Amino acid sequence: MLVHGAFADGSSWSSVISRLQAMGYHVTAVQNPLTSLADDVSATERVLRRQTGGVLLVGHSWGGAVITQAGNAANVKGLVYLSALAPDSGESVADLLRRLGAPMAGFTPDTDGLIWLDDAETFHQVMAADLPPARARALASVQQPIAAAGFADKIQNAAWHGKPSWYLRTTEDRALPPKVQQAIAQHIGARTVSIASSHMSLLSHPDQVARLIDRAARETAR
Repeated sequence: MLVHGAFADGSSWSSVISRLQAMGYHVTAVQNPLTSLADDVSATERVLRRQTGGVLLVGHSWGGAVITQAGNAANVKGLVYLSALAPDSGESVADLLRRLGAPMAGFTPDTDGLIWLDDAETFHQVMAADLPPARARALASVQQPIAAAGFADKIQNAAWHGKPSWYLRTTEDRALPPKVQQAIAQHIGARTVSIASSHMSLLSHPDQVARLIDRAARETAR
């Protein structure tokens, strides 16, 4: 099960989905409303209840916070984080970033309390520098804003405490610094792989992302 992050939707997984399906996996992508952590967790839990058998839950970026809470479901057997946020129990994303010396900056919510990343040039620079500019423009056109208040929502029980985890660290990331990703991966005890990618590795390096998910699924099944 694949859980997208902010400024994206489930279609951002399309290249990874096709590769996983070719490997024989049943794949489902969640459509997060991005209106609060609780709303996104509820959306993920609804999809989890529709699955049969064990589930490997994969979260990108903000989606890491979502799977950290939703991953407590009994059918979730493992967690995969892609340049993702993984707060601890009782901690919010904002708390996590402050703890790691990387407080959120440069994002101003609009009058509706939403944070947007709909400027194509900024999207390209921050999120997807290793994708062609035309592809980044298309992604910026369909980006989904996230409610700023969600970054203050706290995790109740961090699932990574009791379930195996894997982490994909993206070393060319301009959205979540690689050193912050490394600190998160070490804190949660994840098996870590690093690749030279922007924040949007699921689009720029889908083969490597799919291979990590496949590896995690095989190790979880042992």
